[in-house]
Amino acid sequence: MSEKYKTYDGGTFFITLSVVGWIDVFTRREYADELVDNLNYCSEHKGMKIYSYCIMPSHLHMICSTEKEKLSDILRDFKSYSAKRILSLIEDNPTESRKEWLLYLFRFFKQSIRHNKDYQFWQQHNHPLDITNAKMFQQKIDYIEQNPVVAGLVTDAAYYTFSSANPDGLVKLAVG
Repeated sequence: MSEKYKTYDGGTFFITLSVVGWIDVFTRREYADELVDNLNYCSEHKGMKIYSYCIMPSHLHMICSTEKEKLSDILRDFKSYSAKRILSLIEDNPTESRKEWLLYLFRFFKQSIRHNKDYQFWQQHNHPLDITNAKMFQQKIDYIEQNPVVAGLVTDAAYYTFSSANPDGLVKLAVG
């Protein structure tokens, strides 16, 4: 595998985690809230530092690093746990109008992946991009925080609930 898409200790990375088939799961507040809880857990207990983030309807962008555990291990655990939790929320949600459709798609995408039990929620790759300097760091923050504006979800980045651009953002950010 190419070294281009690997993390290493001490690095800061731009990461995108995408739902299989770009399914718009995070249009539902409870699923996005679950992702926020899991990001905050990784920040508080696993040493992941999150500098910028945005939860879009079908994917998550973030700039992050870690000091305790390997970032690749944290991301693996995060994806596994969050997938199980969100799938459980979908299955147990009596008001989820798209329940059968969502579960059908997650089952369909699982077919080519042997190690998952019933469903595939996240795409397998993370494609971490190494942030090598301050200019690149700021460019990626701008990209992440403007994503909802470019997508037409809000007119001002600060209005988007699930973004570090929002002054009342829900994910605890690393300082510095």
